[in-house]
Amino acid sequence: MKNIVFLLALAISAGLNVFLYQRFTAADTARKEAEQHFTDCQQVTFQLQNQLSQEENNKGAAASSTTAPK
Repeated sequence: MKNIVFLLALAISAGLNVFLYQRFTAADTARKEAEQHFTDCQQVTFQLQNQLSQEENNKGAAASSTTAPK
C-alpha cells in the first residue's frame, strides 16, 4: 500500500513538472514575441520621428527662403 501511494505521488509530481514546464515554455515564447513587437514599435517610432523632423526642417527652410530680406 505504501508503494502505491509513493508511486501515485511520484506520478502526480512528474505530471505537475511537465505541466509547469509547458507553461514556462509558452510564457517564455510569449515574452520573446512581446519583446520583438516592442523593438519593432520603437524602430517605427524612431523612423516616424525622423521623418517628421525632416518635414519640419524642410518647411522651415522653405518659409525662410520665401521671405524677403530686410
